[in-house]
Amino acid sequence: MAQTLTDGAAKPSYTAEETRKRIFAIVAASSGNLVEWFDFYVYAFCAIYFAPSFFPKSDQTAQLLNTAGVFAAGFLMRPIGGWFFGRLADRKGRKTSMVVSVLMMCGGSLLIACLPTYDRIGAMAPFLLLVARLLQGLSVGGEYGTTATYMSEVALRGRRGFFSSFQYVTLIGGQLLAVLVVLVLQQFLSEAELKAWGWRIPFVIGAITAVIALLLRRTLHETTTSEARSSKAAGSMRSLFKEHLPAFLTVVGYTAGGSLVFYTFTTYMQKYLVNTAGMPIKKASEIMTLCLLVYMCLQPVFGALSDRIGRRTNMLLFGALGAVATVPILTALAHNSSPTVAFFLITLALAIVSFYTSISGIVKAEMFPVEVRALGVGFAYAVGNALFGGSAEYVALGLKSIGHESAFYWYVTAMMVVAFLVSLRLPRQPSYLHHDH
Repeated sequence: MAQTLTDGAAKPSYTAEETRKRIFAIVAASSGNLVEWFDFYVYAFCAIYFAPSFFPKSDQTAQLLNTAGVFAAGFLMRPIGGWFFGRLADRKGRKTSMVVSVLMMCGGSLLIACLPTYDRIGAMAPFLLLVARLLQGLSVGGEYGTTATYMSEVALRGRRGFFSSFQYVTLIGGQLLAVLVVLVLQQFLSEAELKAWGWRIPFVIGAITAVIALLLRRTLHETTTSEARSSKAAGSMRSLFKEHLPAFLTVVGYTAGGSLVFYTFTTYMQKYLVNTAGMPIKKASEIMTLCLLVYMCLQPVFGALSDRIGRRTNMLLFGALGAVATVPILTALAHNSSPTVAFFLITLALAIVSFYTSISGIVKAEMFPVEVRALGVGFAYAVGNALFGGSAEYVALGLKSIGHESAFYWYVTAMMVVAFLVSLRLPRQPSYLHHDH
C-alpha cells in the first residue's frame, strides 16, 4: 500500500537500478554546480593578487572596465543567464542547458588563466578579462535554475527535499573550496609569486575540474519529453507571464528575502565582523569558514525536514524566524568581541536561512509546469537575487557610511516579513512536479 507523503505524491517503489541511476544523476548535476561556483568565487578571492596586473591606477579606462565588469557580472548577467539557460532547458532539454553552462564556465576560467597582462597587451587585457567575467556571470546566472529544475525532477519522490538540498551543499562547497585553494597557495607561495603568476593556478584547476563536470553531465538522462520541449509554450516568456504570473511573482518575492538574508550572513558577514564588531581580518575569516562548513552540512538536514513537515511549513518558519531574529542577532554581533559567541550567533542565523536554502530550488520548481519550469525558476530567481541579494553589501555599507547602520537590520527584517507573507501563497501540496513522471 502506497504511503502518502508531504510532497504530495504517493511514495513509488523504485527498483534498485533506478534508485542508483537517480542518485548518480544528482551527484553528476551537483558536481557541475560545485565547479561552477568554485570558478565564480575564485575570481573574487584572487582579485587582490591579479587586479594590479590588469587594472593599473594610471589608466582610467582600465579602472572603469574593472568597475563596469564587477557591476555587470553581478547584476546584469544573472537575469540574462536565467532567461537564456532557462529557455534553452525548456526548449532543448535540461541536459543540454547544463552541458552548455559548464562549458561556458570552463571557457571563462581558461581564458582568465591564460590572459596576458596589461604590460603585454595594454587595454585589451582588462577588456578580455571583462569578457571572461561576463561569460562566467552568464553561466552562473543560468546554472541555478537549470540545476534546481533537473535535481528536483530526478530526485526520488518522498525524499525530494533531501536530494534537492545538495544544490546548496555544492554551492557553499564551491565557495569553501575556492577559499581552501587560495589558503593552500598562500602557504607555499610568497605574495610576490602570487601576484606574478600564482593567481593563475586556481583558474587552471577550475578549468580542469569543469572538463570533468562536463564529462559527468554528458552521461545524464533527460527528464523532459520531446512533446514538452516542442510545445508552443516551451521556454516562452509570453506564456510564463500570461499564464503563470502569480507563481513568478511569488518566487521573486521569497527569493528577494532569501537572497538578501543569505548574502547578509555569508558574503557580507566577514566585512561586518571587521568593520562593525572590530575583529581582526584573519579571525573573521576563520569564523566565517567554520560557519560556512556547518551551514553546508545543515542543508540535507533541513531538506529532509521539509519532506516530513512540507515545503510550505519550512518557508513559513524561515520567514517568521528570520523576521524575529535578524535585528537581535545583528545587534548582538555588533557589540560582541568573542569569536565563540560570533560563531554561535552566525550559525543560528544560517540555521534559520537553511529553512529556505535547503529547498529553494524544489519549492520554486513545484510551482511551474514542465514546459516553462526552468525559465520560471531561473529567471525569477535571477531577478530577485540581482535586485536584493547582489545589492545587500552596497545597501549595508551605504547606510553605515551615513550613520544609520541599524536601518539595514530593519530592511532585512522587512524583507523577511515579505518572504513570510508570500509563503502564505504557497500551496499546501505541490501543484505540478509530482505529476511529471
